[in-house]
Amino acid sequence: MSEQFPDKSQETREQAGRDLATLVYVIQAISLFTAIPFFIGVLINYFKRGDVRGTMAESHFRWQIRTFWFSLLWIVVGWATVWVFGIGFLILGISWVWVVYRVIRGWLVLADHRPAY
Repeated sequence: MSEQFPDKSQETREQAGRDLATLVYVIQAISLFTAIPFFIGVLINYFKRGDVRGTMAESHFRWQIRTFWFSLLWIVVGWATVWVFGIGFLILGISWVWVVYRVIRGWLVLADHRPAY
């Protein structure tokens, strides 16, 4: 009988996790135009990671954290190589497009109630 009626606490955790992941996707989208919120988003991911463990949102948190760290890596590489024939600007541009892709893809998959991976 319990299979027909899912555990309300698990359902509540799933919804709370999706809500937090959505908030971080919004923050990451805003971060495409100003960098400061990006740090706030990843802090939310790290502080709330335990709350979403075992839920579908856990994969989205991992996706968002990796988006942050790889983006930061490529931003540093881009700025460090700006003086090399402008290749740094190309790296920065590609990094920006990659973050756009990650935010849109992650958000759409989350809206379909599917894990990020």
